[in-house]
Amino acid sequence: MTFKMLRICTLAALLPVMGGCAGMPGAGGGGKTQPQQAQMAQAQPTGQPAPAVQAGAPSRQVTHKGPKLRVGIVDFVNKSSYGAGRLGTSASDILTTELFKTGAFIMVERAQLKQVLGEQALGQSGAVSAETAAQAGKVLGLNALVTGSISQFGVSTGGADYGVYKQKVQTAKCVVDVRVVDASSGQLLFADSGKGEFERKAQEVLGMGTRAGYDETLGQEALRSAVTKFMDNLVQKLQSVEWSGAVAMVSGSDVYINAGREVGLNPGDVLMVQTLGQEIIDPQTKVVLGRTRGAVKAELMVAEIDERFTIAKVRSGMGIQVGDLVRIKK
Repeated sequence: MTFKMLRICTLAALLPVMGGCAGMPGAGGGGKTQPQQAQMAQAQPTGQPAPAVQAGAPSRQVTHKGPKLRVGIVDFVNKSSYGAGRLGTSASDILTTELFKTGAFIMVERAQLKQVLGEQALGQSGAVSAETAAQAGKVLGLNALVTGSISQFGVSTGGADYGVYKQKVQTAKCVVDVRVVDASSGQLLFADSGKGEFERKAQEVLGMGTRAGYDETLGQEALRSAVTKFMDNLVQKLQSVEWSGAVAMVSGSDVYINAGREVGLNPGDVLMVQTLGQEIIDPQTKVVLGRTRGAVKAELMVAEIDERFTIAKVRSGMGIQVGDLVRIKK
């Protein structure tokens, strides 16, 4: 009998008792337990691209009333010493997917945000200034801007060695912080954080079984776990943001608004046209804090909805200009 056949026969004989081995305590029973590594992992190869994010959490379908908000998500800042820049991109990808699955928001591609804001516009803190938010809101028609950071991330490795049976356990833990900024005023509307954890086990009997090397999906599943912790609160807060659009063109009594069919306006909806309002500037830091609510200039009624814009008729008022703010009349 060859050695390979001997190992297979021995493995078959051990299968009925493997469940008992897996539950054996580290002390006693002749087994040696490998101590868990408590320190956070500090090194990881950075030349490999992050794998595609896999679907995990169940889809959250949201009942939404009124026009859909245009939401932009920038790459989260990775404040941990782990994973270089890939963790921030992964967290943003996961959040974008989860918000899109709700069906309540129009998600703006991050490539467009980077083109408008520039790579350095957000700095290293992950904070969004009022100027940055207002710029994104004006150029891309955003209603809200979402950003955040990964404040903690680490992977620990533990396991057990019982001679013929070995088990390796890898655990990824993280903390993800998220912030929502009103794109018209630059005001911080919401801040929250979520803790995530994901564990993966590998087993070996007589050298046969799964060998556990590092897998980047381990970290991504921990990030997904963290994001799901604050998703409900995030969606609820985003839905409380007031929708606004902008006047794109004026032709006689026809006013063209930068809101296409996907936004969800309906013929007969009554809109208000307002000026942008004055900037509110901090006298000490000179930072733009937001804007005052502008004066109402006119009232419109939605007449026709195209794929990429809406045509409304002037009901009252005058002096409408390109760039004026448009809101739903309450």
